[in-house]
Amino acid sequence: MNALLYISVVLIWGTTWFAIVLQQGSVAVTVSIFYRFLLSAVIMMAVLLVTRRLRNMALKDHLFCLAQGCCVFAFNYYCFYHAAAYISSGLESVIFSMSILLNAFNGMLFFRQKLKPGLIPASILGLAGIVILFWNDFAAAQIAPGLLKGIGLSLLGTYGFSLGNMISTRHKARGLDVTTTNAYAMSYGAIAMALFSLWQGDSFAIDLSLRYLGSLVYLSVFGSVLAFGIYFSLVGRIGASQAAYSTLLFPLVALTVSTFYEGYQWQTNAVIGLLLILLGNLVMFCPPSWLQRVGLQRA
Repeated sequence: MNALLYISVVLIWGTTWFAIVLQQGSVAVTVSIFYRFLLSAVIMMAVLLVTRRLRNMALKDHLFCLAQGCCVFAFNYYCFYHAAAYISSGLESVIFSMSILLNAFNGMLFFRQKLKPGLIPASILGLAGIVILFWNDFAAAQIAPGLLKGIGLSLLGTYGFSLGNMISTRHKARGLDVTTTNAYAMSYGAIAMALFSLWQGDSFAIDLSLRYLGSLVYLSVFGSVLAFGIYFSLVGRIGASQAAYSTLLFPLVALTVSTFYEGYQWQTNAVIGLLLILLGNLVMFCPPSWLQRVGLQRA
């Protein structure tokens, strides 16, 4: 069952990165995110009400759902949508795969979870992979400000996603229903983006093109309602760090899509960088005995 959940998340989220690119255009980023999670929240609330599965929660739990909504369904996507203007969707997904390491650090910070033996070597491999992946850009006479902005925004968005994972872990520990917490968190995330849009003076006029509406529906129904429901179910079943392992395969799907539709060109440094990042994430889940045999951990 867990394998099926992993495959579903990988295929859906691996393709949503390109759908985010299709959202670029005349509609403000905050407004696009608002419509995405408004539609998602309406669908989830409707299903829960019809099936009588919407659970009551304490005020404190609602406040945590508000925080989760801001972290996972609002401002992290604000970062990802803006980053798509500077780097390819495939490269965004590569950076997002670092959520495995961030979940491990945050698990230690917030829940005093014991760090996995492979965390340090995995972190070194991951950071080295990102540097090598973007080496040609870093080595340029003048580094494009947009590149650094894209990388920074993607890292910030990934950290926001990791914080949302911690809140989901807290929900599970309290025995809260994952679909109910997701529905409320998406609602609060949509409200946060609506208020932010109003504060910025953005227009709520929507793009009626097939490109925009098609990507909006895909992101709302598949990328949000289905994928987040499946993912947070995994968090509850096997833990945040292990669930984030599914992000290990995102770059393979996203970079394949980016190659065909965005003209992403594979170079030697890109292949090496991607392999190091994937290896770093894989090391996170290797048994200590294996790490000792390859010299990444002392006996």
